[in-house]
Amino acid sequence: MKSAWQCGDVVCACWRILKPRWVPAACLIGSMLPVANQVATAQSTTLAPDPVAITQSVPTTTVWSPAPGTSWQWQLSGRIDTSFQVEMYDIDLFDAPQSVIDELHGRAIAVICYFSAGSFEDWRADAEAYPDSVKGLGNGWPGERWLDIRALDALAPILSARLDLAVSKGCDGVEPDNVDAYTNQSGFPLDAQDQLRFNIWLADAAHARGLSIGLKNDLEQVSQLEPWFDWALNEQCVQYEECDMLLPFVEAGKAVFGVDYTGDADTVCSITNELNLDWLLKSKHLDAARQSCR
Repeated sequence: MKSAWQCGDVVCACWRILKPRWVPAACLIGSMLPVANQVATAQSTTLAPDPVAITQSVPTTTVWSPAPGTSWQWQLSGRIDTSFQVEMYDIDLFDAPQSVIDELHGRAIAVICYFSAGSFEDWRADAEAYPDSVKGLGNGWPGERWLDIRALDALAPILSARLDLAVSKGCDGVEPDNVDAYTNQSGFPLDAQDQLRFNIWLADAAHARGLSIGLKNDLEQVSQLEPWFDWALNEQCVQYEECDMLLPFVEAGKAVFGVDYTGDADTVCSITNELNLDWLLKSKHLDAARQSCR
Protein backbone atom coordinates (compact mmCIF):
# COMPACT_ATOMS: atom_id res chain seq x y z
CA MET A 1 0.00 0.00 0.00
CA LYS A 2 1.40 3.39 -0.89
CA SER A 3 0.39 6.91 -1.74
CA ALA A 4 2.24 9.64 -3.55
CA TRP A 5 4.35 11.92 -1.38
CA GLN A 6 5.70 15.38 -1.46
CA CYS A 7 7.52 17.31 1.27
CA GLY A 8 6.85 20.91 2.17
CA ASP A 9 7.75 23.08 5.14
CA VAL A 10 5.13 21.56 7.42
CA VAL A 11 3.05 18.91 5.73
CA CYS A 12 4.45 15.79 4.17
CA ALA A 13 2.34 12.87 3.01
CA CYS A 14 4.64 9.98 2.32
CA TRP A 15 4.93 6.43 1.13
CA ARG A 16 3.18 4.23 3.66
CA ILE A 17 4.70 0.77 3.87
CA LEU A 18 3.31 -2.23 5.71
CA LYS A 19 6.29 -2.25 8.07
CA PRO A 20 5.88 -1.11 11.67
CA ARG A 21 7.05 2.32 12.81
CA TRP A 22 8.59 3.64 9.61
CA VAL A 23 8.08 6.23 6.92
CA PRO A 24 10.84 7.18 4.46
CA ALA A 25 13.42 9.64 5.68
CA ALA A 26 12.56 12.11 2.93
CA CYS A 27 9.48 12.99 4.99
CA LEU A 28 11.54 13.81 8.05
CA ILE A 29 14.34 15.96 6.69
CA GLY A 30 12.66 19.34 7.00
CA SER A 31 11.61 18.88 10.61
CA MET A 32 14.69 17.02 11.81
CA LEU A 33 17.54 19.26 10.65
CA PRO A 34 17.12 21.91 13.38
CA VAL A 35 16.96 19.18 16.01
CA ALA A 36 20.02 17.48 14.51
CA ASN A 37 22.03 20.68 14.68
CA GLN A 38 21.08 21.22 18.32
CA VAL A 39 21.97 17.65 19.23
CA ALA A 40 25.32 17.82 17.44
CA THR A 41 26.21 20.98 19.38
CA ALA A 42 25.10 19.58 22.72
CA GLN A 43 26.83 16.23 22.31
CA SER A 44 30.03 17.26 20.57
CA THR A 45 32.08 17.27 23.75
CA THR A 46 30.16 14.78 25.89
CA LEU A 47 31.16 11.24 26.70
CA ALA A 48 28.38 8.81 27.50
CA PRO A 49 28.41 7.60 31.10
CA ASP A 50 28.96 4.01 32.05
CA PRO A 51 26.36 1.76 30.35
CA VAL A 52 24.91 0.70 33.70
CA ALA A 53 23.84 4.31 34.25
CA ILE A 54 22.36 4.86 30.78
CA THR A 55 18.66 4.80 30.01
CA GLN A 56 17.89 3.33 26.61
CA SER A 57 17.66 6.00 23.95
CA VAL A 58 14.21 6.69 22.53
CA PRO A 59 14.07 7.93 18.92
CA THR A 60 12.52 11.39 18.63
CA THR A 61 10.47 10.15 15.69
CA THR A 62 9.70 6.87 13.99
CA VAL A 63 12.66 5.00 12.53
CA TRP A 64 12.94 2.10 10.14
CA SER A 65 12.69 -1.04 12.29
CA PRO A 66 13.00 -4.19 10.17
CA ALA A 67 11.82 -7.57 11.36
CA PRO A 68 13.53 -10.86 10.53
CA GLY A 69 12.70 -11.85 6.97
CA THR A 70 13.38 -8.40 5.48
CA SER A 71 14.95 -8.71 2.02
CA TRP A 72 17.97 -6.58 1.24
CA GLN A 73 20.93 -5.78 -0.97
CA TRP A 74 24.39 -4.55 0.06
CA GLN A 75 26.57 -2.78 -2.50
CA LEU A 76 29.50 -0.53 -1.62
CA SER A 77 31.48 -0.57 -4.88
CA GLY A 78 30.74 -0.10 -8.56
CA ARG A 79 27.74 1.46 -10.21
CA ILE A 80 24.73 0.63 -8.04
CA ASP A 81 22.42 -1.96 -9.58
CA THR A 82 18.93 -0.91 -8.49
CA SER A 83 17.13 -3.79 -10.22
CA PHE A 84 16.79 -6.08 -7.20
CA GLN A 85 13.29 -6.44 -5.80
CA VAL A 86 14.14 -6.05 -2.12
CA GLU A 87 12.94 -4.02 0.85
CA MET A 88 16.27 -2.38 1.74
CA TYR A 89 19.48 -1.24 0.03
CA ASP A 90 22.65 -0.59 2.02
CA ILE A 91 24.90 1.77 0.03
CA ASP A 92 27.82 4.15 0.67
CA LEU A 93 26.90 7.47 2.30
CA PHE A 94 29.47 9.48 0.35
CA ASP A 95 29.50 7.69 -2.99
CA ALA A 96 25.83 6.90 -3.60
CA PRO A 97 24.29 9.41 -6.04
CA GLN A 98 21.25 11.29 -4.82
CA SER A 99 19.40 10.05 -7.89
CA VAL A 100 19.85 6.44 -6.74
CA ILE A 101 18.45 7.20 -3.30
CA ASP A 102 15.51 9.00 -4.87
CA GLU A 103 14.87 6.14 -7.27
CA LEU A 104 14.85 3.57 -4.47
CA HIS A 105 12.50 5.69 -2.38
CA GLY A 106 10.27 5.99 -5.42
CA ARG A 107 9.87 2.21 -5.23
CA ALA A 108 9.25 2.31 -1.45
CA ILE A 109 12.66 0.77 -0.68
CA ALA A 110 14.44 1.78 2.52
CA VAL A 111 17.94 3.19 2.08
CA ILE A 112 20.66 2.55 4.63
CA CYS A 113 23.84 4.60 4.25
CA TYR A 114 27.20 3.09 5.13
CA PHE A 115 30.10 5.00 6.66
CA SER A 116 33.04 4.04 8.82
CA ALA A 117 32.65 5.43 12.33
CA GLY A 118 35.63 3.77 13.98
CA SER A 119 38.32 4.19 11.34
CA PHE A 120 40.01 7.03 9.50
CA GLU A 121 39.84 6.78 5.69
CA ASP A 122 42.31 9.01 3.92
CA TRP A 123 40.25 9.40 0.74
CA ARG A 124 37.05 10.76 2.28
CA ALA A 125 36.02 14.36 1.74
CA ASP A 126 36.25 15.10 5.46
CA ALA A 127 39.61 13.38 6.04
CA GLU A 128 41.35 16.66 6.94
CA ALA A 129 38.97 17.13 9.88
CA TYR A 130 40.61 14.26 11.79
CA PRO A 131 43.51 15.36 14.03
CA ASP A 132 46.62 13.17 14.00
CA SER A 133 46.16 12.44 17.70
CA VAL A 134 43.13 10.20 17.05
CA LYS A 135 44.72 8.13 14.26
CA GLY A 136 46.03 4.73 15.31
CA LEU A 137 47.35 1.65 13.57
CA GLY A 138 46.21 0.45 10.17
CA ASN A 139 43.21 -1.87 10.17
CA GLY A 140 44.30 -3.97 7.20
CA TRP A 141 42.61 -1.92 4.48
CA PRO A 142 44.61 0.53 2.34
CA GLY A 143 44.33 4.09 3.60
CA GLU A 144 42.50 3.14 6.82
CA ARG A 145 43.57 3.50 10.44
CA TRP A 146 41.78 2.76 13.69
CA LEU A 147 40.53 5.76 15.66
CA ASP A 148 40.86 6.56 19.34
CA ILE A 149 37.16 6.21 20.12
CA ARG A 150 37.70 7.66 23.59
CA ALA A 151 38.27 11.08 22.00
CA LEU A 152 34.65 12.02 21.42
CA ASP A 153 35.49 15.69 21.86
CA ALA A 154 37.35 15.41 18.55
CA LEU A 155 35.25 12.75 16.84
CA ALA A 156 31.71 13.81 17.70
CA PRO A 157 31.63 16.90 15.44
CA ILE A 158 32.93 14.86 12.49
CA LEU A 159 30.53 11.98 13.01
CA SER A 160 27.65 14.34 13.71
CA ALA A 161 28.30 16.00 10.35
CA ARG A 162 28.19 12.59 8.68
CA LEU A 163 24.87 11.81 10.32
CA ASP A 164 23.57 15.20 9.20
CA LEU A 165 24.68 14.34 5.66
CA ALA A 166 22.69 11.10 5.90
CA VAL A 167 19.62 13.12 6.90
CA SER A 168 20.11 15.63 4.09
CA LYS A 169 20.44 12.87 1.49
CA GLY A 170 17.28 11.16 2.71
CA CYS A 171 18.87 8.03 4.15
CA ASP A 172 16.46 6.07 6.32
CA GLY A 173 19.25 4.77 8.51
CA VAL A 174 22.98 4.26 8.83
CA GLU A 175 25.45 1.41 9.02
CA PRO A 176 28.46 2.66 11.00
CA ASP A 177 31.40 0.32 10.45
CA ASN A 178 34.46 -0.57 12.53
CA VAL A 179 32.73 -0.32 15.89
CA ASP A 180 34.74 -3.11 17.52
CA ALA A 181 38.16 -1.46 17.80
CA TYR A 182 38.69 -2.72 21.34
CA THR A 183 38.99 -6.29 20.04
CA ASN A 184 41.68 -5.27 17.53
CA GLN A 185 45.23 -3.92 17.61
CA SER A 186 44.23 -0.29 17.31
CA GLY A 187 47.30 1.38 18.75
CA PHE A 188 45.29 2.61 21.73
CA PRO A 189 44.56 0.95 25.12
CA LEU A 190 40.85 0.57 24.42
CA ASP A 191 38.60 -1.62 26.55
CA ALA A 192 35.03 -2.89 26.39
CA GLN A 193 33.66 0.11 28.30
CA ASP A 194 35.24 2.50 25.79
CA GLN A 195 33.51 0.64 22.96
CA LEU A 196 30.15 0.59 24.71
CA ARG A 197 30.28 4.33 25.33
CA PHE A 198 31.19 5.05 21.71
CA ASN A 199 28.58 2.73 20.21
CA ILE A 200 25.81 4.00 22.47
CA TRP A 201 26.75 7.58 21.58
CA LEU A 202 26.38 6.67 17.90
CA ALA A 203 22.95 5.11 18.49
CA ASP A 204 21.70 8.10 20.45
CA ALA A 205 23.03 10.55 17.86
CA ALA A 206 21.37 8.62 15.00
CA HIS A 207 18.04 8.31 16.80
CA ALA A 208 18.04 12.01 17.65
CA ARG A 209 18.01 12.65 13.90
CA GLY A 210 15.28 10.12 13.13
CA LEU A 211 17.76 7.66 11.64
CA SER A 212 17.61 3.91 12.08
CA ILE A 213 20.94 2.38 13.07
CA GLY A 214 22.41 -1.10 12.84
CA LEU A 215 25.07 -2.72 14.99
CA LYS A 216 27.92 -3.86 12.75
CA ASN A 217 29.73 -6.99 13.97
CA ASP A 218 30.91 -6.38 17.61
CA LEU A 219 29.53 -9.78 18.55
CA GLU A 220 30.90 -9.81 22.08
CA GLN A 221 28.64 -6.86 22.98
CA VAL A 222 25.46 -7.88 21.18
CA SER A 223 23.51 -8.61 24.36
CA GLN A 224 24.45 -5.28 25.92
CA LEU A 225 23.89 -3.17 22.82
CA GLU A 226 20.79 -4.75 21.31
CA PRO A 227 18.40 -2.41 23.17
CA TRP A 228 20.02 0.63 21.55
CA PHE A 229 20.17 -0.65 17.96
CA ASP A 230 17.33 -1.29 15.51
CA TRP A 231 18.92 -4.20 13.62
CA ALA A 232 22.30 -5.87 13.19
CA LEU A 233 24.66 -6.56 10.30
CA ASN A 234 27.34 -9.22 10.54
CA GLU A 235 30.10 -10.57 8.35
CA GLN A 236 31.17 -14.20 8.23
CA CYS A 237 29.39 -15.64 11.25
CA VAL A 238 29.03 -18.96 9.45
CA GLN A 239 32.72 -19.11 8.59
CA TYR A 240 33.71 -18.44 12.20
CA GLU A 241 30.88 -20.50 13.74
CA GLU A 242 29.48 -17.64 15.79
CA CYS A 243 25.98 -17.02 14.39
CA ASP A 244 24.30 -17.95 17.68
CA MET A 245 25.74 -14.79 19.20
CA LEU A 246 23.35 -12.73 17.04
CA LEU A 247 20.18 -14.31 18.42
CA PRO A 248 19.38 -11.54 20.94
CA PHE A 249 18.37 -9.36 17.99
CA VAL A 250 16.17 -12.05 16.45
CA GLU A 251 14.58 -12.79 19.81
CA ALA A 252 13.77 -9.07 20.12
CA GLY A 253 12.02 -9.15 16.73
CA LYS A 254 14.85 -7.27 14.97
CA ALA A 255 16.38 -8.28 11.65
CA VAL A 256 19.92 -9.59 11.46
CA PHE A 257 21.43 -8.98 8.04
CA GLY A 258 24.68 -10.62 7.07
CA VAL A 259 27.07 -11.98 4.50
CA ASP A 260 29.58 -14.74 4.12
CA TYR A 261 32.30 -14.46 1.52
CA THR A 262 33.24 -18.13 1.34
CA GLY A 263 31.56 -21.47 1.76
CA ASP A 264 28.98 -23.62 0.06
CA ALA A 265 25.68 -21.82 -0.42
CA ASP A 266 23.58 -24.77 0.71
CA THR A 267 25.53 -25.04 3.94
CA VAL A 268 25.60 -21.31 4.66
CA CYS A 269 21.91 -20.86 3.93
CA SER A 270 20.87 -23.92 5.92
CA ILE A 271 22.54 -22.51 9.01
CA THR A 272 21.34 -18.92 8.65
CA ASN A 273 17.79 -19.79 7.61
CA GLU A 274 17.38 -22.06 10.63
CA LEU A 275 18.39 -19.14 12.87
CA ASN A 276 16.06 -16.71 11.04
CA LEU A 277 18.94 -14.55 9.78
CA ASP A 278 18.77 -12.64 6.49
CA TRP A 279 21.90 -13.76 4.69
CA LEU A 280 23.68 -13.13 1.41
CA LEU A 281 26.73 -14.66 -0.19
CA LYS A 282 28.90 -12.01 -1.80
CA SER A 283 32.47 -11.23 -2.76
CA LYS A 284 34.58 -9.03 -0.50
CA HIS A 285 34.43 -6.35 -3.19
CA LEU A 286 30.78 -5.87 -2.19
CA ASP A 287 29.77 -5.15 -5.74
CA ALA A 288 26.30 -5.90 -7.10
CA ALA A 289 26.68 -9.69 -7.41
CA ARG A 290 24.80 -11.59 -4.73
CA GLN A 291 23.18 -14.86 -3.80
CA SER A 292 20.36 -14.56 -1.31
CA CYS A 293 19.50 -17.34 1.12
CA ARG A 294 15.82 -16.40 1.08
